[in-house]
Amino acid sequence: MGKNEFLFLLQGLKWTAILSVVAFGAGIPSGLAVALARTSEWPWPRRLTAGYIAVFQGTPLLMQLFVVYYALALAGLDLEAWEAVALGFTLHASAFLGEIWRGSIEALPWGQVEAAKALSLGYLARTATVILPQAIRISLPATIGFLVQLVKGTSLAAIVGFTELARAGGIVSSQTFKPLLVYAVVGIMYFAICWPLSFYGTRLEHRFAAASAR
Repeated sequence: MGKNEFLFLLQGLKWTAILSVVAFGAGIPSGLAVALARTSEWPWPRRLTAGYIAVFQGTPLLMQLFVVYYALALAGLDLEAWEAVALGFTLHASAFLGEIWRGSIEALPWGQVEAAKALSLGYLARTATVILPQAIRISLPATIGFLVQLVKGTSLAAIVGFTELARAGGIVSSQTFKPLLVYAVVGIMYFAICWPLSFYGTRLEHRFAAASAR
């Protein structure tokens, strides 16, 4: 494997990082909306978002990307492959992040919410000043863990012809006939992204556990 092949893998790594950042970044506000709807005082937002989450948690990510890509094409929307898969990953991320954050919100002591109500804080004020700051802190390890899974899941984008790191590895492997070497390099690149995130998430989890035990 020469310099050109290695640069091609780096190009795939770049697109893996871009896709992960776009999907996770767009999944944060949409996931927050899902979490707030799941914990709403009204039943219809809870039911709608429960169904939304069930669809994305109950079907393979590969199928979700396939459906989004070809459904958009059938609807007459001519999107680039990366735009279609970014949308698919964003929908997937919003469902999983929404459920993670829903659990964190519901894990808060109910007495704090009641105290906020006693202070005449409205729903938005309670959510912004009392609920979300604590829920975000609780959910950070799980959120980072999901980000790691999302980075690795970007390898499925190859189904619609998007060339990210894993597909770039397949292309280089077929050209050089050195699959072990190529995929060893690909694995190291994935590890260079995922391990620091996993390590940071584990440290946060231990730190929060120690703080709770005091």
